[in-house]
Amino acid sequence: MNIESSYTFKGVSQELLWKTLQDKESLRRSLPGCKSFEEIAPHTYKSELGINIGPVKGVFTGDVRQVDIKEPESYRLLVIGKGKPGEIDAKADMVLEETEAGTTLICRAEVKVTGVLAAAGQRVMSGVAKVILGQFFKDIEKETKEMAKL
Repeated sequence: MNIESSYTFKGVSQELLWKTLQDKESLRRSLPGCKSFEEIAPHTYKSELGINIGPVKGVFTGDVRQVDIKEPESYRLLVIGKGKPGEIDAKADMVLEETEAGTTLICRAEVKVTGVLAAAGQRVMSGVAKVILGQFFKDIEKETKEMAKL
């Protein structure tokens, strides 16, 4: 399943958005349903997320890793997660493009799911993914405002 979503952070510089996306605490607060988010190596995190959207309910534990880092323009996010509803294996290219309005974060992801998640169907899973990404973008926007105050 392929997912593409973008969000423009109005009045936010590429550098500020990058700094926010690299801040462990900002990420922890912005990941929907995040119960734990621990750095286990540079750019590698162990996480636990509780998700309850439509047919997708449960706690997922997994690893999140940033690779192919090109500061402050882009990175690839690798996510492997397991939970009662199934497994998730995702690769997402995260691109930050500075515009006149601010900075646009573009997420292009390839996601593979198993179990109940796969049974829910691509259309349902695409909708769930968009809800999760939308919430993440809004929370990161709040975090950039806090980061700007520092």
